[in-house]
Amino acid sequence: MLRIAVPNKGALSGSAMAMLHEAGYQQRKESKELVLVDPENEVEFFYLRPRDIAIYVSSGRLDIGITGRDLLLDSAADAEEILQLGFARSTFRYATKPGTATGPQDFDGMTIATSYEGIVAAHLTEAGVKASIVHLDGAVETAIELGVAQIIADVVETGTSMRNAGLEVIGDPIMTSEAVVIRRNGAPADDPKVQQFLRRLQGVLVARSYVMMDYDCRVEHLERAVALTPGLESPTISPLHHEGWVAVRSMVAAKEAQRIMDDLYELGARAILTTAIHACRL
Repeated sequence: MLRIAVPNKGALSGSAMAMLHEAGYQQRKESKELVLVDPENEVEFFYLRPRDIAIYVSSGRLDIGITGRDLLLDSAADAEEILQLGFARSTFRYATKPGTATGPQDFDGMTIATSYEGIVAAHLTEAGVKASIVHLDGAVETAIELGVAQIIADVVETGTSMRNAGLEVIGDPIMTSEAVVIRRNGAPADDPKVQQFLRRLQGVLVARSYVMMDYDCRVEHLERAVALTPGLESPTISPLHHEGWVAVRSMVAAKEAQRIMDDLYELGARAILTTAIHACRL
């Protein structure tokens, strides 16, 4: 069986299990379940701490895993990302009290508090900065107020918690992160079970991003209509019973669907419908 690591809690967990369910895999119903066997799909899922997943995958005990890019890099595990999943996006930044520093070039001799010691150490080394790092497991915003550090490095989404702590974000982003599928470095790239798993997840990503659009159109307006809905390869066109009319079916980006429907209507198209795509293979 293909052995896959899945986050057992936190921001990654719910979205990862939802995507796996959409891809046709069984998922646990109780948070206490640590292992779930899906015999129909020949997969065994292991629910692990997100921070530990890269270590297990790099050891070869598990074939692949879902974790955050930040956790993968922070672990320095011998593993690589092979598919971006588009959720749990975040930006990793430095922050401090106003007037303390403007960026890493000012950090020499200072102390930086973070939950991601590996990422910060690598970034400082690359920048040629000599600073001390204090590892904290959470709530790093309080480190400056309590005198533990002059700088913090943490995930920034809206920046609200930073501002509430009287801090300002400084310098360029250290990195951007999102949920990714990882495998051990050197693992066979053409493993058919892994490739099938990736195709399923890619199908979910496409299904979430596109809708199927159907509409009726006069033949004389067809070329202009097809220019609005070119599809992934080309649209399907079928003649209607009424002479001079055709039915068109095409995949369009979900975020553009309403605008395209407006443009088609202005062009004279009618019976314009969109339907969700639940699964696909491209």
